[in-house]
Amino acid sequence: MTESTPLFEAVGINKTFGSVHVLHDVDFAVYPGTVTALIGDNGAGKSTLVKTMAGIHPPDSGSFRFDGSVVDIDGPRDAAALGIEVVYQDLALCENLDVVQNLYLGRELTVRGMLDERSMERAARETLASLGVRTLQSVRQLVQALSGGQRQTVAIAKAVLWNSHVVILDEPTAALGVAQTEHVLALVRRLAETGLGVVLISHNMVDVLQVADRISPMYLGRIVADLPVTPDTTTEQLVELITSGRSNGTEHGEVVR
Repeated sequence: MTESTPLFEAVGINKTFGSVHVLHDVDFAVYPGTVTALIGDNGAGKSTLVKTMAGIHPPDSGSFRFDGSVVDIDGPRDAAALGIEVVYQDLALCENLDVVQNLYLGRELTVRGMLDERSMERAARETLASLGVRTLQSVRQLVQALSGGQRQTVAIAKAVLWNSHVVILDEPTAALGVAQTEHVLALVRRLAETGLGVVLISHNMVDVLQVADRISPMYLGRIVADLPVTPDTTTEQLVELITSGRSNGTEHGEVVR
């Protein structure tokens, strides 16, 4: 597998809820060592696409490929077994637990029936250090005492702790201030630099252009383009794609559907 070969692909995905056709023949690729931004207006189908990739919503038709081979994703356990982890916007952290307890919630390490606190604490420190995280005073801090940026960091660390290959981040900077946003965006880049395939869902085009390598805009349930980010990629071009499904500002070599 090379960086030009998708690590994970959704091919021809369709999904309906009742009479509403939410996803229309969606093709979406995630590459190793690459940040792919999935952008679109509210209702474009971003969340539904992610939930099919995560095994929450089974697609009506289409297939998934991992490392070039067709795979079945019949539930979240199948997605997790492939190394697909999603950090949702609500983060899904327990505020009354500390960092270590949150990282291992539901996956605790045990020795002879007892919690292996030492191993979990060591692995938590190593994971955070590998991501360049230095803002936490202690891995035994309660989550309720952390800032928004620190909580996002913990949620991302939880996603990469389990031999992940694809990490999907849903609006990771939505509720953050300027300094915290910069910290999280730097963390997003570090994830890609470790070789992971990173999917960034965001409404913030400035953030997208700052960290993304590729951009997949969605419009009315369809992926309408596959754009490599270049110095010529503009916010106006992206806004045009997600509001009308087309753009006059695309360059040759860019795939516009």
